[in-house]
Amino acid sequence: MGALIIDRDRILLVQRGKQPLKGWWSLPGGVVETGEQLTEAIKREVREETGLDVEPQIVVEIFERILRDKEGKPEYHYVLIDYLCKAKGGEPKPGDDAAAVEWVKRKDLGSRKVTEGTLEVIEVAFTKKEALRQKKKS
Repeated sequence: MGALIIDRDRILLVQRGKQPLKGWWSLPGGVVETGEQLTEAIKREVREETGLDVEPQIVVEIFERILRDKEGKPEYHYVLIDYLCKAKGGEPKPGDDAAAVEWVKRKDLGSRKVTEGTLEVIEVAFTKKEALRQKKKS
């Protein structure tokens, strides 16, 4: 699960503090615990990783990521559900398995070592957030 938390022209990213992909930047999120509702899982994971309280708004994308070892065998297989979330409180600070937490301007995203597929889903989220904003205005 991942959270797309957008504030104007910025998105909140976390730098992974553990393997896999230690040092890479990605969306805050994590795994669903047994018996946990998806929206409760994303709230908990974001709070643990960033210190922020969020409210999930809509699902932006669902996709798979398969990471392979040196021999080409599947090592990790993730099914990712990314939610557009609204920040409701708290101050961003790294926690749990995050090495850093940072608001990154949309125009600066290309300069980061970002996990595969993340930039594409961020662009979809900016578009969907704008559509939600326009819908609320009408």
